[in-house]
This record gives sequence, structure tokens and C-alpha cells, in this order.
Amino acid sequence: MWGSALDGQEFAAVRGVGFEPVGQVFGAAVYAAGWAGGPTCPGAWGSAGDRGAPGPATHGDVGSSGLLVDAMFQARQAAIDRMSAECAALGGHGVVGVRLTRGSLPLDGLDFTATGTAVRAPGAAHGQRALFTCDVSGQDFAKLITAGWVPAGVTLGISVGSRHDDRRLAGQARWWSGNVEVSGWTELVNQSRHDARHRLEQDVIRLGGEGVVITAMKMRARERNCPATVGCHDHSVEVTLTGTAIARFSRPGPTPASPALTVMPISSQRRQAARASRTR
Repeated sequence: MWGSALDGQEFAAVRGVGFEPVGQVFGAAVYAAGWAGGPTCPGAWGSAGDRGAPGPATHGDVGSSGLLVDAMFQARQAAIDRMSAECAALGGHGVVGVRLTRGSLPLDGLDFTATGTAVRAPGAAHGQRALFTCDVSGQDFAKLITAGWVPAGVTLGISVGSRHDDRRLAGQARWWSGNVEVSGWTELVNQSRHDARHRLEQDVIRLGGEGVVITAMKMRARERNCPATVGCHDHSVEVTLTGTAIARFSRPGPTPASPALTVMPISSQRRQAARASRTR
């Protein structure tokens, strides 16, 4: 007996392209939340650089925390790897419909989980780990296979940026400033999204994919008291992009010409007319 997280339509679509479910699989990783407080203020000496190295920054700069991003990526990847190991133990070749979630636990813990349905191609040998993972639905998985594309793996792009609210930015955010753009916050959002996209592209290359089907784009923004300047505030933005890296395994060829179909009229008047034309 096997379990599945697929609904009826997904189950039928997966079976339609030659795969069958073998069981529901799960992976988890719990990390301490001490590192999840966000990067240090970019206006303070020793703020984290792009790779976590200390370096100077001035008030108004956009800072990123490489160490925090690396930890979040490793936590999610650990959950995916453990889910893939369960798939291989069941004799599966891949996982369809992967769902990545993040929750909180007591004692400042963060729970990263990955769930999905392991599938197998009957008659094919299986190895010690899943050949692919994808977070698309069963129907979309079937469409990819039919179109000549195979999933390579679930991809992640994560970025955490922070910006100190200096005097100019704070003035733009005042209610009496009217409908004006807060340029510092715009820069923070754009830079964070750009960094997340860059990390996503690196992950696609690591998996050997030719492209990526993005399934989720999430952004979390929050305000906090500045750890470097009393009475001031910082804004931080966390951007997470999730998708499935894909690679082509066949090229579409020319559509073969279909033979002409003979269509006969079925109404009595048209049958009589057809007989008359044949006798003539």
C-alpha cells in the first residue's frame, strides 16, 4: 500500500506519461533562530558583506548578510536531500509536487520541511538517490515530459538585505511628504530581488538545468530598531524565489502529415444528392 499527496487529476496526469506514485515522502531540518534576526546595520562598521566578510558601510547603503542567506539555503537543501533519500528508499526515481514550508518551534527554533510524492517509471532501475525533484503540479509535470523537458531539481534563490533609515529616507516616508517615492526602500527591494535572482541562476547551473520554471516569489519586509544608532530604525527585506530547473531531453520534430479523411453526409437529402452525382 502506498500513500500520495496527489489529487485525482494529478494522479491521472502522472500515470499518463508513464510514472506511478510509490509513496509520500518528507524531509525536515530544524535550525536555531539566533541567526534569523537579520543582518547587522549597513551603517555600522563590520556589517556583513555579500559573502559574510566584515567591511565598512555608510548610512544609506544597502547591506546583505551572506552568512544568513547561506544558512537559510543549507536548511532548505537539507530538507530536500532527506526527502530525496526517502524517495530512493521507496524505489522512486523522482519527487513531484514538492512543497517547501518554514515554521517556528519552541525555544527559538525554525522548522524547514519538504514534502512531495515519490514517483517511479516501471521497469527502470533506481539508484541510491532520487534522480529529480520538482515543485510543479502533477499536470504541469506531465506537460513538461510531453513537451520534451525533464525536471532537474528544485531550485532556490534567497536574499536578505537591510537599509538604514537615514534623515533623507525618513523625510520621504513622513505622511506630510505627500505621494512621493521612497527611493531608499525602492533600492532595497530592487537590490534584494536582483540578488535572489542571481542566486537562483547559480542554483540552476549547479543542477545542470537549461532554464527554470518559477513557482513562487515571496518577499518579507520588516522594521527594527537600529543596533548601531539609538533612536533610529532599519528596514530589512527577505526575498525567496522557488522553482524547478528543467533540461531538454528531446527536440520537437516536424509534425507528420495526417492522411485525408473521407466525410460522408448523413442527412437523407444529402445522401440522395450524393447518389445522383455518382450515377451521372
